[in-house]
Amino acid sequence: MAKSQRNRSQRSGAPEARGFDFGSYLRNETVGGMFMLAATVIALVAANSPASHLYAAVRDFTIGPHFLHLDLTVGEWAKDGLLVIFFFVAGLELKRELVLGDLADRKKATLPVLAALGGMIVPAVLAVAIGHGAPGAAQAWAIPVATDIAFALGVLSLTASAMPTTARVFLLSLAVVDDLGAIIVIAVLFTSGMNLIALLVAVLLCVGYWYAQHRRIRTSWLYVPLAVATWVAVHSSGVHATIAGVALGLLTRVRPDPYEHASPSMRLEHRLQPWSAALVVPVFALFAAGVPVGLDALSSVFQDRIAIAVMVGLVVGKLIGIFGTSFVAIKLGFGSPPQGVTWNDLFALAMLGGVGFTVSLLIADLSLAGAAADRAKAAVLIASAFASIVATLMLVFRKQHSSTHTT
Repeated sequence: MAKSQRNRSQRSGAPEARGFDFGSYLRNETVGGMFMLAATVIALVAANSPASHLYAAVRDFTIGPHFLHLDLTVGEWAKDGLLVIFFFVAGLELKRELVLGDLADRKKATLPVLAALGGMIVPAVLAVAIGHGAPGAAQAWAIPVATDIAFALGVLSLTASAMPTTARVFLLSLAVVDDLGAIIVIAVLFTSGMNLIALLVAVLLCVGYWYAQHRRIRTSWLYVPLAVATWVAVHSSGVHATIAGVALGLLTRVRPDPYEHASPSMRLEHRLQPWSAALVVPVFALFAAGVPVGLDALSSVFQDRIAIAVMVGLVVGKLIGIFGTSFVAIKLGFGSPPQGVTWNDLFALAMLGGVGFTVSLLIADLSLAGAAADRAKAAVLIASAFASIVATLMLVFRKQHSSTHTT
């Protein structure tokens, strides 16, 4: 869900970087997508090489204090611990878009909201229909619901320079709703063995965070321990630990006071986005995407109903859900198309919605185990690669077509 640095600076009042700013470089969604792609390739090579046993040993190595129930594997630390930073940034962006962004304008928000809902419902329905009765299907239907917007925006930035900015705004707005849906799915589906005391502690800590924001307290000496304690409490409560990041992000103040150069939300996002893009998501991908991709493994993917449901949900379900809902909404007058965006453009954007990665891999890990999880994650990678390639070809063709007409 990252925005360009120029847009961030304009909206926050942050000063433009002079010369080369590595942080600004990392905030570019194209760079984030490249880091994530590189980590995925390394994971696939490591998991399918003679060193696969070493890769598995590192991923499954347990570390952490047992008395806090934090004796987790390295892979679980990446999934439950490190990824909370990604979700915190997502919460910050979600709050800003809902309060100050395009989703605050009901007229502008109608089409992307409807498109996002269609892009979640149709893949879920297809996944349920195809995977019905298969082991793990009761939760695995949620895997194709999510879109990896950072990857999708990376493809859009690389291949669609001629696309009007309204297309980007549409995709970003759609992503906010999509992320909110994925967050709700994770919170509802993957909450088990509820510890009410730990949950109450987490709620009280969140209230303390909100009060500190309300009192305009700015010291990290308070917020960092408070955030860590909230994460531990949520982890102990039975709710998936990444929800702690979303909750704190949504409780962060987004409107700057008259004496402030930028709001707390914008300052935190400005500091954490490079870490999320260059470290958090790539490390998660490094341990989540290491699945077998040999001929036998790929053959088993196309024989597994859950894996087939994931691929059909991401490629076909997202396309039909986003484009079909947008088409009906525009024709019925419930929403207006983004200015300068043609039906072909909208079709390409809908295809980009089939790029499921970070959250889809997370849900695959949460809903399945062992070989079944590996097959589902391989299906996510295959579907995402297919959707990104097809969307890239469509966007490149559009670019060539528009340049031909220009000349």
